[in-house]
Amino acid sequence: MGYRVAVVGATGNVGREMLNILAERQFPLDEVAALASSRSTGDVIDFGDSGEELRVRNLEHFDFSGWDMALFSAGASVSLQYAPIAAGQGCTVIDNSSAFRMDPDVPLIVPEVNSEALAGYARKNIIANPNCSTAQLVVALKPLHEAAKIKRVVVATYQSVSGAGKRGMDELFEQSRNIFVGDSNEPQFFTKQIAFNVIPHIDTFLDDGSTKEEWKMVVETKKILDPSIKLTATCVRVPVFVGHSEAVNIEFENEISADEARDLLREAPGVMVVDKREDGGYVTPVEAVGEYATYVSRIREDPTVENGLNLWIVSDNLRKGAALNAVQIAELLGRKHLQKAA
Repeated sequence: MGYRVAVVGATGNVGREMLNILAERQFPLDEVAALASSRSTGDVIDFGDSGEELRVRNLEHFDFSGWDMALFSAGASVSLQYAPIAAGQGCTVIDNSSAFRMDPDVPLIVPEVNSEALAGYARKNIIANPNCSTAQLVVALKPLHEAAKIKRVVVATYQSVSGAGKRGMDELFEQSRNIFVGDSNEPQFFTKQIAFNVIPHIDTFLDDGSTKEEWKMVVETKKILDPSIKLTATCVRVPVFVGHSEAVNIEFENEISADEARDLLREAPGVMVVDKREDGGYVTPVEAVGEYATYVSRIREDPTVENGLNLWIVSDNLRKGAALNAVQIAELLGRKHLQKAA
C-alpha cells in the first residue's frame, strides 16, 4: 500500500524535479497529483521517463483530504496561503519555500544531518526544506562538526540562475545570445547583466548590509546543525544554468587535518569526495547536474588560523538543494512516522 502525494508548483523547475525524483526513486505511490495555479490548469506534464503523463489540477479548488503528503514548491506566498489548509485537512506538508523555516514549531530538515528533528512535525503538520545553499553546506559540515566542533564558517557562494527560477534561466540564455549577435542585453529580471558577469546580490538587502539569502544561510545552519556556530556568507549569482558552488573556510575548536576530514567526508551520507591535487581533480557545477550527491573537493588546511580547513562544495541546487531533499524527507516521514507502505 502506497501514498497519495500532491506536488504543488508542479510546472516549475523544482516541481518538475520533484516529480522526476519521485519516479526515479520509485517512491511508494498509490496516486500523484500535479497542482499549479489556474494559468496551468489542464496542461499535461511528464511523470518520470516511463511516458506517464499527469494533467495539472487547480490548486485553488483542490481538496487535500485523504492525501498523505503535499510537496510545496510554489513560493512563500502560496505556501503561507495553502500549506495550513492542506495540513489542517490531514495532509502533511513538506514545504520548499522560506515561509515556515524559522517557525519554532516547524522542523527544518536535511535528512543526513538532523533526521531526529522530524519527530516534531505533528505540531503543525508542516515540515520545512532549507534554502538550497544551506542544504548542501550542512551535509558537508555535519561529519566535520561531530569530529572537531566547528566554531566559525566563512562561505562565498557561486549560485546558478536556476535558483531564481525559469525567468533567471531565460535571462541568462537571452542575454548571452544577444551579446553574441550585438542586440541589447539590458537586464529585465536581475539587477545587473548576468551573462559573462557575476552579481553579489541575491534576495533583498537587510539593514546591516547583508542580503536575505546570506541571512538565511546563517540562521538555517544554526537551526539545523548547531546554534553556537558562527557563520558569515557572501552570496553571489553567477552565469551558470544549474548547480551551486561554495568556497568554504572553517575554523574548528579541535585539531583536524585535511586527511582526517577527507576520510570523514568519504564515509558521510550524501557526500561524494572528488579531491585529486591535479588538473581536473575536482567537481564543477556542470558535472553535478542531475546527480544526488553533494560533492566536496579542494580539501586543504588553512595555515592562517588554528584548526582551519578550506573546502569546495558543489551540488545540483534543483535536486539536493530542493527537490531531492523534499523527497528524502517524504521517504523518512513514511518510514518513521506514517508507515503506510508495505
